[in-house]
This record gives sequence, structure tokens and C-alpha cells, in this order.
Amino acid sequence: MGIPDHLTCLLRNLYADQEATVGTGHGITDWFQIGKGVRQGCILSPCLFNLYAEYIMRNTGLEEAQAGIKIAGRNINNLRYADETTLMAASEEELKRLLMKVKEESEKVGLKLNIQNTFESVLMRWMKLEPIIQSEVSQKEKHQYSILTHIYGI
Repeated sequence: MGIPDHLTCLLRNLYADQEATVGTGHGITDWFQIGKGVRQGCILSPCLFNLYAEYIMRNTGLEEAQAGIKIAGRNINNLRYADETTLMAASEEELKRLLMKVKEESEKVGLKLNIQNTFESVLMRWMKLEPIIQSEVSQKEKHQYSILTHIYGI
């Protein structure tokens, strides 16, 4: 990813052999090893997440493929905020292609997407939006809407 070795070493040492416990309404769990992911509450976590997310999105080739939808003359294929990424596409087929590219690039850096949960999330949101879209826009305009999806855990 182009991160200098001394910084990678520093981060590995920071994250190595960490343990955590979880407090619930019934008490505190036993201590357990943390194996994966950025640490909740760590000031480095948002930066590390953004580094990986940017790396993944750049390596998908979405810009070169002109995937996405046109907004104000620009092709937009993803929006990111905090730990959520929204992929945008002109069709369901294109959205599936984008999602598979993101999945492939994520796996290359050790991240895993749960595709089934992602599609179920899309379907439920789309079904709730469908009556609103039908009542407020013409049939022609309706076909111009893109299906949006949230990818959790990138």
C-alpha cells in the first residue's frame, strides 16, 4: 500500500497481543484476544480504516470503467462517510459488478464482505422506497434511479 516499513512495524506492535473485555448489564466478560479489525475508540482507527477504504476503491478500477451515475457532469460511483460506503450504479447488473470488484479488492488486503447481508439490506431498503418513488416520479424517471447499497465492514 506504500506505507513505510517503520510505520507498519509501529502499527503492528501497537496492535499485537491486545486483549479486551466487554461490560454488559450482567457483568463483565472474561478477557479475550483481539484478532482482527481496527480498535473501537483508538484515535488511529478512522485513519487506518480510511487508508484501507481508499486503497480498495482505487484498486477496483471503477474510475477507469466509468461505472456509476452522472451527477452534475461527474461520474460518481461511491460515497463514503465514517465506516460506511455507498456504491452507486445505473443498473442492478452494474451494481453487482461494482460490488464484486470491491469484494475482490477487499479480500486481497484481508477484509471480508458478507455479500448476502449486503444484498438483503439493499432489497429491504429498496422495497420500502419503491412506493415513494412510484408516487413521486414518472415511469421514465423511475428507471433513471440507481440502486444504492451500504457495504458494512470495509
